[in-house]
Amino acid sequence: MLNPLLRLYRSVQKLIEQISEDWAVNHRDWTMPGFRAIAVHRFGTWVLNKRPGMLRTVLLGFYRMLYRYIRNTYGIEIPLTVVLGRRLLLAHQNGLVFHWKTVVGDDCLIRHNATIGAGYGGAKTLHKGPHLENRVEVGPGAVIFAAVTVGEGAVLGPNVVVMSDVPAGARVFAEAPRMIRLPNVSRTLAPLKTMPQHM
Repeated sequence: MLNPLLRLYRSVQKLIEQISEDWAVNHRDWTMPGFRAIAVHRFGTWVLNKRPGMLRTVLLGFYRMLYRYIRNTYGIEIPLTVVLGRRLLLAHQNGLVFHWKTVVGDDCLIRHNATIGAGYGGAKTLHKGPHLENRVEVGPGAVIFAAVTVGEGAVLGPNVVVMSDVPAGARVFAEAPRMIRLPNVSRTLAPLKTMPQHM
């Protein structure tokens, strides 16, 4: 049976290794909001796996304080129950929301304003979150709106709405916007002095 101090040392080593990998893919910049959000989540997960006791209680309180800071300052919401794979890159900040049962694989890239949720299924979907397999890329503004699986290596483009499973390697993009031609209407602007004044 391992000495408790040795177990603690090894678990801290593993935590540092994971955070170092995240730091490397997040441009080796500890000030990046995405990296900070991931590091806080890793720390919280590590604390949660410790045996109940005074130290765990104190550290969980510290984690909650950090979590609220990340959520309220950077707009990145990753509940402690989310499972994050290794080497996750969160590009930019603001508007990143994860359903509490989301599972994210290794080497994924998620950009700003993405919502990874569970839809409007009520109790049927409340306890089921989306599953992103390895090397998935999520574009800015993308919405995963159901407890679906996004296959390995899939790419979700900007502003897409995903409500069904995405096969591995698929590319999902929103329909290109249409250019609408308005009829030519000749409009003469009235001189400023003749326009009615509403004060």
